[in-house]
Amino acid sequence: MAMAFACCACANQQNPFLTEWNTPYGIPPFDKITNADYLPAVKVGIAEQTAEIQAIIDNPEAPDFENTVVAFDRSGALLDKVSNVLFNISESDASDELNRIVEEAMPLISEHSDNIFMNPAFFERVKAVYEADQSGLNREQQMLLKDMYESFINNGIGLDEASQKRLKEINSELASLALVFGNNLLDESNAFKAEFGFSVANYYDQMASIEDRELREKVFKGYSMRGNNGNEKDNKANVLRIMELRIEKAKLLGYANPAEWILHNKMAGNPETVDAFLAGIMDAAMARAKEEVADMQKVMDEDIAAGIVPAGSTIQPWDYMYYAERVRKARYALDESEVMKYFKMENVRAGVFGNASRLYGIQFEPITDAKLYNPECEAFKVTDADGSLIGVIITDYYPRDSKRAGAWMTNFVSQYKDADGNNIRPVIVNVGNFNKPSADAPALLTIDQVETMFHEFGHALHGLLSQCTYKSTSGTSVKRDFVELPSQINENWAFEPEVLATYAFHYETGEVIPDELVEKVQAAANFNQGFTTGELCAASILDMKWHELSSVEGIDVNAFEQKVCAEMGLIGQIIPRYRSTYFNHIFGSSGYSAGYYSYLWAEVLDKDAFELFRQKGIFDKETAMSFRHNVLEMGGSEEPMVLYKRFRGADPDSGALLRARGLK
Repeated sequence: MAMAFACCACANQQNPFLTEWNTPYGIPPFDKITNADYLPAVKVGIAEQTAEIQAIIDNPEAPDFENTVVAFDRSGALLDKVSNVLFNISESDASDELNRIVEEAMPLISEHSDNIFMNPAFFERVKAVYEADQSGLNREQQMLLKDMYESFINNGIGLDEASQKRLKEINSELASLALVFGNNLLDESNAFKAEFGFSVANYYDQMASIEDRELREKVFKGYSMRGNNGNEKDNKANVLRIMELRIEKAKLLGYANPAEWILHNKMAGNPETVDAFLAGIMDAAMARAKEEVADMQKVMDEDIAAGIVPAGSTIQPWDYMYYAERVRKARYALDESEVMKYFKMENVRAGVFGNASRLYGIQFEPITDAKLYNPECEAFKVTDADGSLIGVIITDYYPRDSKRAGAWMTNFVSQYKDADGNNIRPVIVNVGNFNKPSADAPALLTIDQVETMFHEFGHALHGLLSQCTYKSTSGTSVKRDFVELPSQINENWAFEPEVLATYAFHYETGEVIPDELVEKVQAAANFNQGFTTGELCAASILDMKWHELSSVEGIDVNAFEQKVCAEMGLIGQIIPRYRSTYFNHIFGSSGYSAGYYSYLWAEVLDKDAFELFRQKGIFDKETAMSFRHNVLEMGGSEEPMVLYKRFRGADPDSGALLRARGLK
């Protein structure tokens, strides 16, 4: 025992997580952090928070909001500190060693969380505060208390000892399976890149330009069969085991299936509401998709007549993007390779920042002396109109083998107020997989990548502009089907002519994007929406159908997926945006399980909200500051619909999504 304490003392002297960070603006000292630092810091962090919670339990004073709820919200500072770095780096700059560390850390953290929310003595104090008169609490405090109380209920505090023990085992195994799923997918995606010469992030763009039909089919199958090849990286067994455990967990907690359990405290409320919502969108999307296929078939028929494609050929999934691009060029004379010349990465990012400056009065300044986790990263100081520091945004935009596919925002440091009332400044990261610079050109982005940069920065604004008191309510700590509103509404400015004029400059000549090209981009904005909406909606429905299962006995993953696609009316030329074996949102983590619909759900809100901007002016200061104060600053300090209606002044119009996508 003495030796163990001696080791901890040694770690205290050397481990950067166990010291104060004397870095610019609270950015983690990435140059000092080594892989050897993570696990010791995780273990010390768990021990510290365990002691902090025991101190709450042992407090002889009657439980109240400050000595129980606030005390818990402020606990676990070290564990938060190391977890935020570890899990962010493992997603964006992984290695075999780091993967092994995460695999060891996850069960420890899962067990620790279970020990907190299955602790009856701790729950009794929280319950006493929850059942007491709450009239003296402000709304953020009431929301914090409600969410904390429900966390105990949702984590099985009411179960008997044997059931709690089983629930802990389930949670631990689920944490491990999620890591295996994600690591398998990363390996499969890297294998795809090795075979075809481009990353999965560039799949859609490549499929639009590959003329060789046999090669298109090969690329399509390589992409769509990731995790489904019967090799050691196959994820089908992982999918079934994850669902088996989630079903068992839901039933232990008193629900018929995981979807009922997950949705009971979300905006949608229940699976039936989500199913009906998605069915209406799918019907509209497939009606348009059938028109798109008919248009593409006419172009293919021309290729058949020219002897390029065999007689009798019809549009297949691997043809969709290629012939859609042919139709788009013919209909709108829009050549994306020409448009990309105006979308130099640095200029687009300046446009994203400038757009936020015009809307919310905030400013951005490069930080040149910060040591970041990868040389491709850049950091910027964010200040308010009065010059006060808001926080830091780090951008990490290029693909690499150590980074998972996709784009996301996370926190290295979250905003909140400490015990002395000091505002802790957030450190946010936006991660992407955009086109890299080439030997003869800078990084030039596609239209979709520009939109994605605006999207992820909307999430960043949610984290940066947060003005909450407590960690558990700040920033993006909101219901899953509300979290996409700030990101998706930010996309709406990306291709407005007034905004394009601030960032879309030809990378060689410096000329601003010409009006006629802007008109083509805007005219083509709703092109191919049958496909775009359909594949997104299909993935959302697939997610729901997995989580509405009450058993996986006898289920074959591929057969189940095929059946679900047929029942939803998905045409044969389209597959879900994510097939089950590479659906990392729902199987690589639990973040979007029975929640992938939230992108479309939040789009109703974002399109309805942007209609107000259109009415008032897209840079109307009063409207922008209302959105900042009522949505971006509020985090989870109030129910989402209350926040939305404070901004909008009315319930959202459900038709806004279909109108914006040109489907109504």
